[in-house]
Amino acid sequence: MEKSDLKKFELPDVPGVYLFTQGKGRAKKVLYVGKATSLRDRVRSYFDDDLIATRGPRVVDMVTKADGLMHETTPTVLEALVREAALIRHYHPKGNSEGKDDKTFLYSVITAEEIPRVLAIRGKDIDFDAHTFSVNQSRSFVSYQAVYGPFPSGYQLKEALRIIRKIFPFYDTDKPIGTKSKHQTAKVEFNQQIGQYPRDMDRKAYLRSIRNVSLFLSGRVKALRTTLTREMYQFAKAERFEDAAEIRRQLFALDHVQDVSLIKEDRDKGQEAPRIEAYDTAHISGSNAIGVMTVVENGVPVKADYRMFKIRGTEQKNKINTDGKNISTSRDAKRMNDDIASLKEILSRRLGHQEWPLPKAFIIDGGKTHKKAAESVLAEVGMTIPVVAVVKDEKHRPREVIGAVKAGISEADAVLANSEAHRFSLAKHRAARLIKRS
Repeated sequence: MEKSDLKKFELPDVPGVYLFTQGKGRAKKVLYVGKATSLRDRVRSYFDDDLIATRGPRVVDMVTKADGLMHETTPTVLEALVREAALIRHYHPKGNSEGKDDKTFLYSVITAEEIPRVLAIRGKDIDFDAHTFSVNQSRSFVSYQAVYGPFPSGYQLKEALRIIRKIFPFYDTDKPIGTKSKHQTAKVEFNQQIGQYPRDMDRKAYLRSIRNVSLFLSGRVKALRTTLTREMYQFAKAERFEDAAEIRRQLFALDHVQDVSLIKEDRDKGQEAPRIEAYDTAHISGSNAIGVMTVVENGVPVKADYRMFKIRGTEQKNKINTDGKNISTSRDAKRMNDDIASLKEILSRRLGHQEWPLPKAFIIDGGKTHKKAAESVLAEVGMTIPVVAVVKDEKHRPREVIGAVKAGISEADAVLANSEAHRFSLAKHRAARLIKRS
């Protein structure tokens, strides 16, 4: 698909979901499903020149293969979020799962208890065949009546549940309701006081609230509005005016959802993005050799945590004996040796800072050799944090990402962190050269 093809789809500047497709008729298949604050702007972004640097090679491949586009508008980003999850579960698009581990996605489950709870659970903790899930990685299993997802962003699911709970109260306690625990009792009482948990609500009314949550999470918000409107008139006819007024409040809240936090976090990265660290070294010689560390959390660079390392161990190694005995067989081989030595040095020095929080993954620039070198440094100190390598082509563009799935992060986040590290190292190198010249 080309950018010029977008005109015929008439994408509006409103929230919704979009589906990249390939083929026609019965042969049509959905390649990718996404959500957007603005359908027009989000879909256009797939045709930016820097797509490979910001989204990764798999997304570029998907856009290239696509020859069609479908979209649905939604009143809010919150509704787009749940609709996206429903469509992903229905179509199982390759673009939403390729290069990712489904077990890392979050799902929303409604427990099969007398007083059901609504919880966010990792896919790896759910037995979809047995309709059970494990609690806190223990051997204790809980049955569920419904499961919704997968939700590509765990942060956004949790934020969505927080918003939904303000409209339709539900419990999300760690243990079943009725469990005798001082901590849980205090949490329930506090949340009841601020309107987050049900208060003065009988079981029948609570189950109606759970039904409403279920309809919302399944993406059937139109059906939810229809159901609520019908019940509002029934309550009014029966002169249950307080109940009718409560439903009127819920209908109003549905149409005026304050999903500002979701709009701010509306990324299309495929999954939750925890703290990751990326490393890069400038291709220079002598005393100006430097390495950098950059940090990305939830897809956002944390520049306050960036660090620069002046490489200490490469200056002597870069010298060549005049008799030629230590000359490398090629400049490329020598550069790779220098890069690996520098990478090992900055990783070792970074790991010496125990006061710095550890990331979920380390991102390094290079191939399998660089990856093994970084892993050897971690092994020496007994750490098992995964290493992800971003391989570049001859024009220094991301060509392949090695180890992202195993590390539990998206390729797009790995590419973002790597690009930020490369940008930061170049900026620091330029600054160092200017200082030396002056």
